[in-house]
Amino acid sequence: MGKLLVILLLGCTIAAGVGAWYLQVHGFYDRLPEQTSVRLTPLASAATQNFPVSNFRAIDSDSSPIRFRACFDIDADPAQFTPYSGATPLIAPRWFDCFDARALTEALSEGRAQAVMGVANIRYGIDRVVVLMDGRGYSWQQINPCGTAHFDGDPVPPGCPPPPER
Repeated sequence: MGKLLVILLLGCTIAAGVGAWYLQVHGFYDRLPEQTSVRLTPLASAATQNFPVSNFRAIDSDSSPIRFRACFDIDADPAQFTPYSGATPLIAPRWFDCFDARALTEALSEGRAQAVMGVANIRYGIDRVVVLMDGRGYSWQQINPCGTAHFDGDPVPPGCPPPPER
């Protein structure tokens, strides 16, 4: 009887582990439909504008505002957009192979890529960041300083929009 209980316990543990892995890597992500443009913030402007893209691939999830990832071709000069400081590419699931956070981080640190503002506060405290490199664009959503303070329960820094009511 003891062996049966151990086998049952191990089986349940393995099933729970596989289930948790699947949900994190595959289960909550949705592939987004093809788009023909992305929104970027031009230099010296607070208003975003649509810029044409091709070969758009993206994933997102309702479970978290920072699970968005996108890859696309774009013919744009990074100098025409508002720079984004502190861009930190977030790792995408392995099966979404067009987005390599480590390679993007390296390209940003070496100056081969430039991070620009896609959409500030696409949701409160969350910015959509775009990296432009060699005719390609990569995008993700990242927590900004207003969001960091708000989500931690701290007062938001000066210059932040008022937080939403809880």
